[in-house]
Amino acid sequence: MSRAATNLQIDSARLWGSIHETAQFGATQKGGVRRLTLSAEDKQVRDWFRKACLDAGLEVHVDALGSMFGLREGRDMSKPPVGIGSHLDTQPTGGKYDGILGTLGALEVIRTLNDAGIETEAPICVVNWTNEEGSRFAPAMMASAAYVGDFTTDDILSRKDAEGITVGQALDGIGYRGDKPVGFQKLGCFVELHIEQGPILEAEEKTIGVVDSGQGVLWYDGHITGFESHAGSTPMPLRRDALATLSEIVLAMEKIASKHGPKAVGTIGEAVIASPSRNVIPGEIAFTVDTRSADDTILNALDRDLRAAVAEIAARRKVEVKLDLVWRKPPTHFDPKLIAAVENAANTLGYSSRRITSGAGHDACNLNTVMPAAMVFVPCKDGISHNELEDATQADCTAGTNVLMHTVLALAGVAS
Repeated sequence: MSRAATNLQIDSARLWGSIHETAQFGATQKGGVRRLTLSAEDKQVRDWFRKACLDAGLEVHVDALGSMFGLREGRDMSKPPVGIGSHLDTQPTGGKYDGILGTLGALEVIRTLNDAGIETEAPICVVNWTNEEGSRFAPAMMASAAYVGDFTTDDILSRKDAEGITVGQALDGIGYRGDKPVGFQKLGCFVELHIEQGPILEAEEKTIGVVDSGQGVLWYDGHITGFESHAGSTPMPLRRDALATLSEIVLAMEKIASKHGPKAVGTIGEAVIASPSRNVIPGEIAFTVDTRSADDTILNALDRDLRAAVAEIAARRKVEVKLDLVWRKPPTHFDPKLIAAVENAANTLGYSSRRITSGAGHDACNLNTVMPAAMVFVPCKDGISHNELEDATQADCTAGTNVLMHTVLALAGVAS
């Protein structure tokens, strides 16, 4: 690598300005961002991103699910591009950095290479994946999942939000149903920059997280059928209380995850009482379960123990509980060569680092099933994410983007 490339640093002020400029699209009063996928606010940030990519000399294409690809040519166009990027959609009460840092960091890498006049051997492709968050349409990370063949395009296009609007209708509504088939843009590998979304890096005062694995995920939809009856006249031993049943399931999930800790977590994130009333014993409740581990053996044990606990609780309380597994994602183990490239970049640049497991799912985890992939983490304040209080420092965002850039230079090669 040339000396100019070895010493190259991104424009920290420009990256920071881009992050805060795009935060206006869906800005909330508490300083966060509400930019649900394929919403009017998503269109605004997509339009901004498309223009920024074109201004940086990228060839921009959009696929049938709205994922955006900005290609920078390399000297040898027969080589598959090095993919970098993340997503631009947020949670309903999201922050400025989750996903956005990775996408705008990728853009900043391109801008910096352009400014320095550096040509790479392989091309580089900046990607904005549609609906990583899954807060409007399920499942999360749907576009990258379709890219790797986990879902068909038609399946994803037919998915509906809470108001009955399909993905296809939402894409048409903002003008981002692209003309390219899903998977048209081939990638040789993929590297994603992201905030940690956890407290480890900050607590250990490490600047860079070298992500070597990602947790597997089990998602369940549950339904409890008890019996609605009068809250005042039904004796306690004769009740078939759906809410009391759910309370036991919540505590059972907590106990099971703790038993298999520290490499396991479990959450009941949603619960809806059918036709609730103050003086009626709840007879029907729908709920969800999210449980995760980076160890497939532990993931299987979580499933087994949860089902056993639910069966015991249901029998004892004389209620019916259905527990349907709606999504299983195996644990991710990232490519050793790419992990080494990230680690080497951090060491060369003088940043403190540690190996780390991703607690959250990411598009890179999907892509790792069909190509070499890796991730770069930077700290976020108090480990808070999916929250308007989400925060990160300019110095850490700059460091992560510098590591991303030097990882890309090692993978794409610098043309001589």
